[in-house]
Amino acid sequence: MYPRRNYEMTKENLAKLLSACKPTPVMMIGGTTGRSPQENANSAWKVLGIKMGFDPMTVQPIRGKGMEFFTAVPSETKESKEARLKKESEEKRQTELAEINEKLKDLEYRKQELITDGQTDS
Repeated sequence: MYPRRNYEMTKENLAKLLSACKPTPVMMIGGTTGRSPQENANSAWKVLGIKMGFDPMTVQPIRGKGMEFFTAVPSETKESKEARLKKESEEKRQTELAEINEKLKDLEYRKQELITDGQTDS
């Protein structure tokens, strides 16, 4: 995971977030009450995260600063995702090779035991 980074949103973005958090009057239609203020706020953070390049689920306020200041984990770029997937694939390949080599070593040892046992029985 990437290290946490400081962000500062614009006053306009802050106003949108605060507006999204307000309760909205709803009518019960067909058993649903519409979206909650939490769902609206989550959507607003998601949009801001895409715009500013951070994971909206990692947002934390910065103590002692205004509401427009926060920390979050940067989003994974296309290039960094490709690099991560390539690295993970190589690590998986190396792990599998090591496991196979270990099994081969064990089988070779067992083979030598059987050969030795066959020679002493004769």
